[in-house]
Amino acid sequence: MTEISMQYLGMKLSGPIVVSATPLSESIDNIRHMEDAGAAAIVLTSLFEEQLALESRSLDEDLSRGTESFAESLGYLPEMSDYRMTQEGYLEHVRRAREAVGIPIVASLNGATPGGWVRFAKEMEDAGAHAIELNTFALATDRKQSAADVEAQLVELVGSVAKAVTVPVAVKLSQSYTSLPHLCARLEEAGARAVVLFNRFYQPDFDIETLEVRPSLHFSTPSELLPRLHWAAILYGHLKGDIAITGGVHTAENVLKAVMAGGSVVEMASALHIHGIDHIGRVLADLRYWLDQREYATLAETRGCLSRRSVPDTSPYDRGNYIKTLSSYSLRQTKAAF
Repeated sequence: MTEISMQYLGMKLSGPIVVSATPLSESIDNIRHMEDAGAAAIVLTSLFEEQLALESRSLDEDLSRGTESFAESLGYLPEMSDYRMTQEGYLEHVRRAREAVGIPIVASLNGATPGGWVRFAKEMEDAGAHAIELNTFALATDRKQSAADVEAQLVELVGSVAKAVTVPVAVKLSQSYTSLPHLCARLEEAGARAVVLFNRFYQPDFDIETLEVRPSLHFSTPSELLPRLHWAAILYGHLKGDIAITGGVHTAENVLKAVMAGGSVVEMASALHIHGIDHIGRVLADLRYWLDQREYATLAETRGCLSRRSVPDTSPYDRGNYIKTLSSYSLRQTKAAF
C-alpha cells in the first residue's frame, strides 16, 4: 500500500488531511471520530483576540475608551454571550483533546495585533497544544495605514508569538497581500514554520429591504482551490518552512493537486460539514487508489511536481497565462460563431 504520511511543522503526520478550524472540533467525541476517520491532525476552532480582551477588565477599559464620542464603535464586537468558549474553557478543551487522541492538536488564535494575548499563546502551549496556528485577519480601513504598515504589524505579531512559545507556529494568511513571496519570507524570518493558504473571510451581505448589513456564511467549493494552488506553486522551493492549503479541498483530486503544487498538507472543514466526518476516510481511500494505480511508492514523491520551479514552462504562473486564457476564450467564441 502506498505510503501517504507527510511532514508538517516538524511532525510526521499519518496522512495529508488536517481538520481545519471548525465548530465540529468543539466536541471531544467528534475529535475522536476525526482521528478514527483518518485525520492526521486537528486545528481546534479559533479563540479570538476579542475574547481575551473582553475577559480582561483593563483591556476592556482600553477598548471602551472613546466610545462615548463614537457610539457606533460599541457595535464592532459581539456580545460575550455570542462566543462559544471562554479563555479557561478553551485551555481545558486543548487539554482534553490532547488526552483523547494520539494525533497532533493545533490550537488556533485569531488575532490582529501583538499584545497581551501573546501570553495566552504560551498558555496554549502549556495546555498541551502541539503547535499554534495564527488565524490572522488584517483589514485596513484607515486611509492613513499603508500596505507596508499592515505587513509590518503582522510580522511583529508573528515574531512576538514565535518568541513566546517553543512549539511551531503556522500563519494562516489572506490572499489579499500584494507580494506574498516577500511577506512569507519575512514571516519565516520572524519565526513562522509554515504558511496556510488562504483564510476564507466571511464578508457581510446587504439586505436591501431592511437596509441592514448582515453576516453571511457559505461553505467552500472546489472552485476556490485555484488561487491557493497558484500561490503554493509559486512559493514552493523558496521557503524553508511548510505550506498548507485550505479552502476548496473536498476530494482526493483536490488533495493531489494541493500536494503537487507544493503543499505539505491540506486543511479540510467545509467538506466535513457537507458530507460528514467519515468523508475523510473516503477521500483517503480514493487518494491511495489513485497513487497505487500509478505505482507511486509515497505521496511525498508527488510534492511540488507541478510547482513553478518544476515545470518547463512557467508562463501559466505569470502574466502570460492571463493573456493566453483570454486569447483562447476569444478563439473559441469565434469558432462557435461559424
